[in-house]
Amino acid sequence: MPNRCLWAEAHPLLLEYHDNEWGVPVHDDLKLFEFLILEGFQAGLSWLTILKKRQSFREALEGFDAEKLARWGEAEITRAMRNEKIIKNRRKLEGAVANARAFLKVRESFGSFSEYMWGFVEGKPVKNAWNDPSLIPAETPLSRNISRDMKRRGFRFVGPVVIYSHMQAVGMVNDHLVDCFRYAEV
Repeated sequence: MPNRCLWAEAHPLLLEYHDNEWGVPVHDDLKLFEFLILEGFQAGLSWLTILKKRQSFREALEGFDAEKLARWGEAEITRAMRNEKIIKNRRKLEGAVANARAFLKVRESFGSFSEYMWGFVEGKPVKNAWNDPSLIPAETPLSRNISRDMKRRGFRFVGPVVIYSHMQAVGMVNDHLVDCFRYAEV
């Protein structure tokens, strides 16, 4: 068995996610938006909970199509609140709609959401070199800066911890442990 980050070995879904997605640089706007929405729903919960419901979120939230989600009103939010397969949190659902609207404005201003997000790291992943998982921060000055900017643009559920998790997920930062087989790959 290859060495990997310890958290990945807790469940098969985490293992698959770690080995195939976590930390891989993402520049596709749809995928970036999906991760942003999922990270917002994860606030206060485990990532495993989100992974288990990921497909249900795709189905319930218009395939993470920001243009469709931005048109949601009270009726669609109420309908989603009845969906037993997703996390039924009205504030998070309203946040997802607000984020879709803010996402579209950012995309209009910057050409793409990818350009906006990756601009914070000058287009290149921050490559950390952690030997001990207890040293990996929950947030950084950079994630605080991005969080402030996103909130100013109307995004919700984008605190510095959520943003740092997002940065890790989409490869803006490589926080694989140095002895993890994925460290050098991503």
